[in-house]
Amino acid sequence: MVKDVMTPDWVMWLPAVNASLNGVATVLLVRGWQQIHRGQRVAHKQTMLAAFGVSVAFLACYLTYHFALQHFTGSGSKKFEGVGFIRPVYFTILISHIVLAGFVPFLAGAAIWLGLKADRAERLGQTADWSRHRKIAKVTFPVWLYVSITGVVIYFLAYHWPSS
Repeated sequence: MVKDVMTPDWVMWLPAVNASLNGVATVLLVRGWQQIHRGQRVAHKQTMLAAFGVSVAFLACYLTYHFALQHFTGSGSKKFEGVGFIRPVYFTILISHIVLAGFVPFLAGAAIWLGLKADRAERLGQTADWSRHRKIAKVTFPVWLYVSITGVVIYFLAYHWPSS
């Protein structure tokens, strides 16, 4: 994308920031998965809450970028300039990423809420229902991980793939 003369530099840095946040979320998600499989429940809880926080920061930066891009250039998106076989690959990844990304806040929010609810019950000496948390986490984890990984892939394809 050619930078508009009036577009501040901070706007142009946001795609790299967004990709970095997606990368950090990916690492945290994998680490959280490892921790729970090792029985490290407290570390898992902290790591998954950090992953959620990083994903919220990503969303704030992502929205800021697109609103700022619209404001300064008149277009809220960057045109993909790749040609040939990479175009359908890019758009397949992008569309699946966008569709699944719409579910992540709800899935992650539900998994976190159910996990915190079970954790609280356990700490209060009550019966903790971890089964509901595990059930939604088994769906949430691969979707959230896919969205985080493809976010980085989309960044590299959109901003660093040769246009011809």
